[in-house]
Amino acid sequence: MLEIFGPLLRAAQGVSLDDPANAVAELNQRFDPQGEEAATLNVALKALLDEGRIADRGEMPVRWGRVAKPSEESLGFSIDVVLMNGAGPRHRHPLGEVNYCIALEDTPKFQDQGPGWVVESPGSEHVPTVTEGMMLIVYLLPEGSMEFI
Repeated sequence: MLEIFGPLLRAAQGVSLDDPANAVAELNQRFDPQGEEAATLNVALKALLDEGRIADRGEMPVRWGRVAKPSEESLGFSIDVVLMNGAGPRHRHPLGEVNYCIALEDTPKFQDQGPGWVVESPGSEHVPTVTEGMMLIVYLLPEGSMEFI
């Protein structure tokens, strides 16, 4: 299943997360969330969700699941997939966070941003929140680094 996430991992590899706006611009160039490759990936991710192979733990407003721990094969990222329609637990990103967000219902926003890439800088903390609908979010964490607060 890890190969499905390859395009996202390759897009995020080496991107500086210090400036989230610049990181998102670079990610959009590397992997356009509106492009044909993204459309294909989104269908594959929705199928995995429907099959219960991702985001298979917990209860709404947050269901989650770990796809991979950080490894050479995952280019140093951990991969978690989360289905959200509300708020999750407060946490901190020692090394930053790269999120790829897919709209599933209505016109959802994650951290007040629509579908596509959302980046959290190193040292940031937040209560991850989806409003105005439901999203499937792929969380890529450098070295799997995250601290619940």
